[in-house]
Amino acid sequence: MKIDGECGTRDAVARQVLRSGPQTAVALAGALGVSPAAIRRHLDALVAEGVLVEREPRPVAQRGRGRPARAYALTDEGRARFPHAYDDLASTALRYLNETGGADAVAAFAAHRADRLAEAIAPQVSGHTIAERAERLAGALSAEGYAASTAPSGVGVQVCQHHCPVAHVAAEFPELCEAETRAFERVLGTYVQRLATIAHGDGVCTTHVPQPPSRQGRNA
Repeated sequence: MKIDGECGTRDAVARQVLRSGPQTAVALAGALGVSPAAIRRHLDALVAEGVLVEREPRPVAQRGRGRPARAYALTDEGRARFPHAYDDLASTALRYLNETGGADAVAAFAAHRADRLAEAIAPQVSGHTIAERAERLAGALSAEGYAASTAPSGVGVQVCQHHCPVAHVAAEFPELCEAETRAFERVLGTYVQRLATIAHGDGVCTTHVPQPPSRQGRNA
């Protein structure tokens, strides 16, 4: 990956964290083809600017010797540097809708938005297994600006959205997150559980997609 100049590298670091979630310096160096020493210099600058924040690694049993590397995650200020789908206008419109039509009107709008999202991504989501469908869902969401990926999780898989174009609006109107979750269920054809959201202050939106019990004559 070719990156032009100091600013270009710094922007690439922030975007890599946006796409992939919290990253260590070594992982970023490998992904961007830059030396670990150079990456750490950029990380220090991004932390000083308030774009990134250092996070203590999660405790993992039997890691072996040595202290586990710290990871770097985007701050709210860092996320704000990326497009957020006209937050101010959307928030104002939803507040007006809530004042004039009440909570039901907001819920109806959230459902309408989720339906449109489902219509856009449904043709791309297919597969015989939950893992296949979840992987294609993540790809479709990434195309819509959500920077999504998947990870195995017990009996099932997690869909992780590392960016939310409407996070600031959804912080005030959680109906958007709830309707989006129901849209995932329709697209995947199975129950899902939202575990975390950027709108509520988490580092990533995480949706657990359980593996349904196998039944004769039914695909997994």
